[in-house]
Amino acid sequence: MAAHRKPRRRSAGGIGGIGGSTARTAWTIALAGAATATGFDGTAQAEPQLTPAQVKAKVDKLYQEAEVATEKYNGAKEEADTAERRIRTLQDEAARKTDKLNSARDALGSMAAAQYRDGGVDPALRLALSEDPDRYLDGAEFAERAGNRQASSVASVRRQLREIEQLRGAAHVELTSLKSRQAELKRHTKTITGKLDTARTLLSRLTAEEQARLTDRATRSSADARVPLGAQAPNSRAAAAISYARTKIGSPYVWGATGPDAFDCSGLTQAAYRSAGISLPRTTYSQIDAGRRVSRSELLPGDLVFFYSGISHVGLYIGDGQMIHAPNPSAPVRVAPLDEMPFAGATRVA
Repeated sequence: MAAHRKPRRRSAGGIGGIGGSTARTAWTIALAGAATATGFDGTAQAEPQLTPAQVKAKVDKLYQEAEVATEKYNGAKEEADTAERRIRTLQDEAARKTDKLNSARDALGSMAAAQYRDGGVDPALRLALSEDPDRYLDGAEFAERAGNRQASSVASVRRQLREIEQLRGAAHVELTSLKSRQAELKRHTKTITGKLDTARTLLSRLTAEEQARLTDRATRSSADARVPLGAQAPNSRAAAAISYARTKIGSPYVWGATGPDAFDCSGLTQAAYRSAGISLPRTTYSQIDAGRRVSRSELLPGDLVFFYSGISHVGLYIGDGQMIHAPNPSAPVRVAPLDEMPFAGATRVA
């Protein structure tokens, strides 16, 4: 470290009232920190400049990590949507049963009115029509006091009350599940957007020419992407799925999207087979179990092909070692070779 001139000693207690020895120590530490921050030559140390190849490697890794989070997001969203549907069903059923219960209690009210006209109301009926019918329905004396018709009516009310409580309990369970899935969605969304923002920041440091070179292959024209025709599909459903995917070449990649104008990887394969009349699960790690596993040497057009050890990416095989897939935010739906990513497995669903 370069030598620095020693500051003049102050006569009145050092710097700001600090003793001379302490002040000299503090001054030395401050100078050392300044030298560390600025470098030996006194200039700021710049962050190492990455080469375009290094930027591409980092960006590709960020995209792959974002896609892992995207598939987790897709799974959590599917579960949240299912929970919402179940809650609506349970609420509708509870409402219907509540209406039926109210009718049954109205009938009991008519019984009570008739008894009153005849000289009084059975205490059990008074409880049944009170603000606390559960207390009445659980009373062991009721069956002994009521006539057959009355006992049957109250037994029906008891059953309906229990059914409604069961429905409310089930709805509470589903609501708890929904809240958990919603919190999970927020976590995955934060992960995805954070990684994509970092990738955009890295790419912004490159010149326009460097960015163009890196994305040239990913942004080739749809006409060029349609050149590989692949082998003939083995059946009409596989052919229909491939035909749909071909019409989507050039569509943008958007995480969480299932079409018709934008897709993520599993959203594209799901939409392609939906058009062929086959329902696929939403996520890559579910789609791989949606059919019969096949080896790479057995691949036929229409098979789903999966990549990475975590099964975080999927494409639609079209033959000749090619697939149609939705790559990542840097590239639209396109035709690409299977060798573009580490192959993890394949499934035949048609």
